[in-house]
Amino acid sequence: MAEFELIERFFADLAPRGPGVELGIGDDAALLRPPPGRELAMTLDTLVAGRHFLSDTDPEGLGHKALAVNLSDLAAMGAEPAWALLSLTLPEADEAWLAAFGAGLGALARRHGVALVGGDTCRGPLSISLQLTGFMEPGRALRRDGARPGDHVFVTGTLGDAALALEGLLAGVPVPDALRRRLERPEPRLAEGRALAGVASACIDLSDGLVADLGHICEASGCGARLEAARIPRSGEASKWLEARGDWRPLLAGGDDYELCFTVPPERLGALAAGGIFCTRIGEMVQGSGVTVLDERGEPLPPMSGYDHFA
Repeated sequence: MAEFELIERFFADLAPRGPGVELGIGDDAALLRPPPGRELAMTLDTLVAGRHFLSDTDPEGLGHKALAVNLSDLAAMGAEPAWALLSLTLPEADEAWLAAFGAGLGALARRHGVALVGGDTCRGPLSISLQLTGFMEPGRALRRDGARPGDHVFVTGTLGDAALALEGLLAGVPVPDALRRRLERPEPRLAEGRALAGVASACIDLSDGLVADLGHICEASGCGARLEAARIPRSGEASKWLEARGDWRPLLAGGDDYELCFTVPPERLGALAAGGIFCTRIGEMVQGSGVTVLDERGEPLPPMSGYDHFA
């Protein structure tokens, strides 16, 4: 199958001429017009076979995740998604794989109003790079550098399920469907990110683990964080793991959660409650640096680090 036939058959339907798309797939570059008075938020993530996903991962789930991890970045900024560019490197043009991948990507794109406006395909080891552009009101971006001592620390959803799913898959043991879905089909917290604009003082999405990612907020904001392990929200499966092994690592450093971790000044807690966001307070920002996690007795847990490609 020729390259342009591949694009036309499997990805043309993901390229609607929505607002602002003057020219999409089919030329040397897309021509786009952002809405008046909006800033652009742009992000890019790459997923590599054997590094970010297993070789037998369901391609429909992989299409979903390739977009979801980028949507999660926009959610952490409080942005509204709009346009995507896709670079797909394939060992071969497997039609069944491409159809499933496109279905997963397309379903999530349509749900969040994302138009595919261009990209590239080539032959080689399986790798997926997706660049996403979104809009936001000037001056309302959620950033990492706004937290201050005394701010409360919150997370959305529950943590640790994706890490537990990956551990099970690598060990070759049965993995509950609910855990596997958290790993392969994360749900980006876009509505929550939009609702946090003007409420949160800092925000980040959890891709590399809570301790590592909150550590980025600490570094950018020039302060530290103190968390209470007992407050970390977890599913029934994660609670079973914790009770059986006493190991906090999947919840604190496992990665792939794609929840939001954010800080809120005390005077804005009422606004947070009024927003109706499902979230859990897990600690506070403090003077100093780095992230300290206290166990049920109030004693610090051993230091943990999240995922690092070059560690």
